[in-house]
Amino acid sequence: MEQDSAAAAPAGGMRPRDLGMSFGPLPTGRTNTIVDVGDLRVGHATVHDDDRGVHTGVTAILNDDLAAGRPLPAALYVGNGYGKLVGATQIGTTGQVETPVMLTSTLSTFRVADHLITWLQGRRATALRSINPVVGEINDTWLSAEHDHRLEDEAVVEALDSASRDVVAGGNVGGGAGACALGFKAGIGSASRRVRVRGQEHHLGVLVQANMTGELRLQGRRVTPGSLGLPVAGPASEEGSCMVVVAVDFPCSPHELERIARRGVFGLGRVGAAYSHGSGDYAISVSTDRRVAPGLRPADLDEVFGATLDCVEEAVIDALCAADTVELSTGRVAHRVPDHAWTDGLRP
Repeated sequence: MEQDSAAAAPAGGMRPRDLGMSFGPLPTGRTNTIVDVGDLRVGHATVHDDDRGVHTGVTAILNDDLAAGRPLPAALYVGNGYGKLVGATQIGTTGQVETPVMLTSTLSTFRVADHLITWLQGRRATALRSINPVVGEINDTWLSAEHDHRLEDEAVVEALDSASRDVVAGGNVGGGAGACALGFKAGIGSASRRVRVRGQEHHLGVLVQANMTGELRLQGRRVTPGSLGLPVAGPASEEGSCMVVVAVDFPCSPHELERIARRGVFGLGRVGAAYSHGSGDYAISVSTDRRVAPGLRPADLDEVFGATLDCVEEAVIDALCAADTVELSTGRVAHRVPDHAWTDGLRP
């Protein structure tokens, strides 16, 4: 198993801002990734096995509270529910998330949940009586169709134990190893913004696991594989999913977090998501600040909503920039967006 840690450079070597793109008026955080928020960390375990034609993995998002099973305020918004999001109903009912958020493939979802419980139990002095593991997924079988590619326990442990506050690796890593989006090879992408809330500077960050159908909208332009002389990557049927995780480092009510999560799904439309019948489009929002606070002012909410939309747009483009082309021995190819497409008149 080939492992990519969170400290690794993006697979494609570039990020959107390296190519002259910009996304909204707000400044980014230090790394322009979700780890700019509070003490969040991200880790990946990645399987690229060309001999078996398997490209899959798992991504973990956590901090010390979630690693210890201490709940954080959270919310969920479902744009289209054709997916397997373990733990969804309890998030919606309690307004909390109490474990690391894991992102993986459809066929590994329930194994990852099981292994996450084992990992959490191993860190506790007393036996768990109840826990709500949170695991989202995308269907990556288009690039892993020939063999059983479900993940084993060591991959989950690797993702959790390697979680880092360094720049988040993107593209063909972790839960994005086998992902295709908008007709191209995609995967994991991330972005962050500095926002002013209650008169103080805070951070908002997004991580996406991009695997959805639709046509890429790049800085206002329509870009398709056909326009670049490439075959479409991903299944021909209207299938595909996208998991969005939005994090903030200021106190929010569950209702406010649910409104933020909605913008996480809405933001996918900026880049051309089709929201098709067979797509699971989910957003989880979480605050790393456990304090109870008065409601956000309308002006603060507007800035946070705008930051969420901009971050989601940038994070999906980040996933596409970082991705590498994957070719199976069967001849099936998922092409990354070629270098010339970013530079041939596509800059704003």
